[in-house]
Amino acid sequence: MIKFCSLYSGSTGNSLFVESNNSKILIDSGVSSKKVVDGLNSIGVDINSIDAILVTHEHSDHVQSLGTISKKFDIPVYANEKTWDAMKNQKDKICDNNIKFFNNNEDFEIGDFIIHPFDIPHDAANPCGFSFLCENEKFSIATDLGHMTNKVMSCIEGSKFLMLEANYDPEVLKCSRYPYILKTRIAGPNGHLSNNLAGKAICHLMNCGLENVVLGHLSKENNFPELAYNTVMEELAVCNYTKDDIGLYVASRDCPSDILEVTSSVQVQAS
Repeated sequence: MIKFCSLYSGSTGNSLFVESNNSKILIDSGVSSKKVVDGLNSIGVDINSIDAILVTHEHSDHVQSLGTISKKFDIPVYANEKTWDAMKNQKDKICDNNIKFFNNNEDFEIGDFIIHPFDIPHDAANPCGFSFLCENEKFSIATDLGHMTNKVMSCIEGSKFLMLEANYDPEVLKCSRYPYILKTRIAGPNGHLSNNLAGKAICHLMNCGLENVVLGHLSKENNFPELAYNTVMEELAVCNYTKDDIGLYVASRDCPSDILEVTSSVQVQAS
């Protein structure tokens, strides 16, 4: 059985959890170490049972407590070389034997999981998303991407379950208090994915077997959970899909979301 939980997801900090029968992995650690531990405890997981932490990229909302957690709980951390170079302050806290490398676009294994890190367009050193294969099920995580490329799409096609960024609404962003240069960054090709573009991507992926989606990394200032959900559903309606055709969820920014059992028919467990 494969389980997924978004512990925290948003512009204020990100950390995700995946579990198989024999393996437990964190993806990113962008909140305080206490919040990570508390989030895991709230879903019945002891942080000492974590086998590894994967890093998508070096921005602080993804690595805030990475070094502290690895050092305190002796957890291996996996990142690509350019990301390690870009987060020296975190790397310096981690024991040498817990510093692990992967190459984007090359499979590697941790326990039960075959993991494929793929390039994403974002303004970081060498950012990536991840696809996981376990128990003949494929699921993927793709956040912090300024636009959906053909390469990203090909990597996540065939996923039964997907966590996809729906960071902002273009009209809300235009009217926000953010300075113009930050608005331009967010909406740029190496920034973040809008609700509309997330919906269009999901429409395509539903033709490739996608059955369940968690919308993640919502902006605190430029989006709302209901707006993200409704915008995606409107895009699905254009493709003649209804809410009965897909399980659509929105990750919480401040607390663990429900646990999802990633099978051909995703089941939700209250966390």
